Amino acid sequence: MRKYSIKRKTKETNISVDLSLDGDGKNLIDTGIGFLDHMLEQLSKHSLFDINVKAKGDLHIDFHHTTEDSALALGEAFSKSLGDRKGIKRFGQALSAMDETLSRVVVDCSNRPYLVWKVKMSKPKLGEMDTELFKEWFQAFSQTAGITLHIENLYGENNHHIIESCFKGLARALREAVVIDPRQIGQIPSTKGKL
Repeated sequence: MRKYSIKRKTKETNISVDLSLDGDGKNLIDTGIGFLDHMLEQLSKHSLFDINVKAKGDLHIDFHHTTEDSALALGEAFSKSLGDRKGIKRFGQALSAMDETLSRVVVDCSNRPYLVWKVKMSKPKLGEMDTELFKEWFQAFSQTAGITLHIENLYGENNHHIIESCFKGLARALREAVVIDPRQIGQIPSTKGKL
């Protein structure tokens, strides 16, 4: 089983994450931010990763630290779960539709973190969450996960649908990328010989 547990404690947040890549989508999410909880549940369900996240943060200030730090911790757990990345397919992509919305998500588990974010929001908030924080979440996750991540909302109007399609797309792309390829078991999927 490819799994990892991590605790991240700062003056701003206290976060624990348990992640299993070879799960079936079970999750227990409690960040104190309702909409973020909903998105992490989607990530777990559609990736088939078992994800538990418990976060306590300085929500009396704003949601920034909890949002970013939860992504940093989850990304690190993802990277550690992959280990040396031998045998994985490495690449994954998904077109993710939700009602009137369509988003494209492409990942490369290259250990070279990078985010391309082509998502525009028409409102400053979803529930109580600032919409600008979603880019921060994906940026932080890609950094510690060691993935190149391209997210593009092709079209859509409803901000909830746009963001949810991005998380579901990430889930499906990661699910594809971490599968062990039976044709290259034990091999690093790179001409460099290392990821």
